[in-house]
Amino acid sequence: MRNRVFRHIERALPNEEQIDRGDVKKDGKLIQPQKDRVEKMISHETPQLSFYSQIYDRCVPQDHVYRRMQSCLDIKRLSKVVEKCYSTIGTIGYAVESAIKMLLLQFVEDVSDRQMERAMRENMAFRWFCGLSPEAETPDFTYFTKLRKRIGTKSMAELFNSFQAMLKEQGYIGGSFTFLDASSVISKTTLWKERDTAIAQGETTLNNQNVGKHSSDPDATFGAKSKKKHWYGYKRHVAVDMKHGFIHKVIMTTAKTPDNNPSIVKSLCPKQGMVFADKMYDTGDVKNILRAKGCASGIIQRNNRKAKNSDLDRWRSSVRMPFENVFARLSKHTRYRGKLRTLFQGFAEAFAFNLKRRAQLCPI
Repeated sequence: MRNRVFRHIERALPNEEQIDRGDVKKDGKLIQPQKDRVEKMISHETPQLSFYSQIYDRCVPQDHVYRRMQSCLDIKRLSKVVEKCYSTIGTIGYAVESAIKMLLLQFVEDVSDRQMERAMRENMAFRWFCGLSPEAETPDFTYFTKLRKRIGTKSMAELFNSFQAMLKEQGYIGGSFTFLDASSVISKTTLWKERDTAIAQGETTLNNQNVGKHSSDPDATFGAKSKKKHWYGYKRHVAVDMKHGFIHKVIMTTAKTPDNNPSIVKSLCPKQGMVFADKMYDTGDVKNILRAKGCASGIIQRNNRKAKNSDLDRWRSSVRMPFENVFARLSKHTRYRGKLRTLFQGFAEAFAFNLKRRAQLCPI
């Protein structure tokens, strides 16, 4: 008898499909569909400003760089990439658009989580750019850690690619001339403690075969540009579009990966145009990749090449020289440990660089 009662109750309860369709009523009211419930859990920016928002007219002048950066962002388009990272349960937090802009601003200004907390609390320009009213509560430093974890490397790459698509639609990326290069990203400057630990455990030296066992960043490796220039960490491989100097593609690898690694070059190389690079890329594999992609070679030839044309190489150097400063503006040190988090940093810094570059080209 008791089992029959329970079965009767279960049949009377609505299933998930009925609730999702919105055709189930409770106490005479229609139960809200699942999709609407999800949308209400995610907060979005509203155009309504508070009474105190007119303070921004004085604190953030019309020619402020943040206003130009704001005008360059299609924030609604970017927010669609991040919405999937938010949960359908829990309290409603800061708007998705505000979260994206806070993440970008942290890398634009190159500040730590605690510095970002203080800036959001004290700097009116930061508040305005992130869409917060002057009297609104600002997040503490733990919010930015949780935000990076929520977005993740995959979604950060999608954000970068989405902004790249915007630049291409606006005609800022030409694709005719591309500059390839790689730069060091240092994880740790000294490894004396790790070396002593390795020797104490019977190792004769600290190298790429055993450094991962003793270092706090086991994914990092030793790399070298020459006999005197070496570092422990990662390597940033970048393709720069030479029309306006925007970073088109970015790949982060361990420091021991050669600049001219065929798989890396193949990923960075465009499908057309001319590719400029330094002598490190003057190899047969790289030239075969360029021919297969239909690209002309603008690579500087090594000195031992019999067919080396010094005048042509000087011209190639002068053409790519203005775009060398891209690497000077990117961080030389890792902010986080691990290859995946360092890749997140690579995409975020490239996005921030392109945003600042786009703001420079934006009319006041």
